[in-house]
Amino acid sequence: MKHWNPIESTKQVDEIINKKSYNSPCVIFKHSTTCSISSVAKLRLDSGWEELGDNMQWYYLDLLSYRPVSKYIADTLDVHHESPQIIIVRNGEATYDVSHLDISIDDLSTEVGNES
Repeated sequence: MKHWNPIESTKQVDEIINKKSYNSPCVIFKHSTTCSISSVAKLRLDSGWEELGDNMQWYYLDLLSYRPVSKYIADTLDVHHESPQIIIVRNGEATYDVSHLDISIDDLSTEVGNES
């Protein structure tokens, strides 16, 4: 998975929220590997890397393999759990949250101030 950093533990989530999100926006993509809508969303993201530049850190959660971590993300960031879902974390807080077919490269680019 080009550019994706896998999330497999709550410890990683804490590090993303409490440390890494203070350096640059962190994008968490919660993906259901058995859902066709989730696959479409991932394909959109994978095909649009160049439009987003390198000013974000990208994280991928296989929520079927790590359900407790997915719940932890939702609880800790105070967002409603969805799948697929994109959450942008800045300075320790969720600043953007979209799901399903609302996930788009253009919207992410606008959200992080990197319009192409």
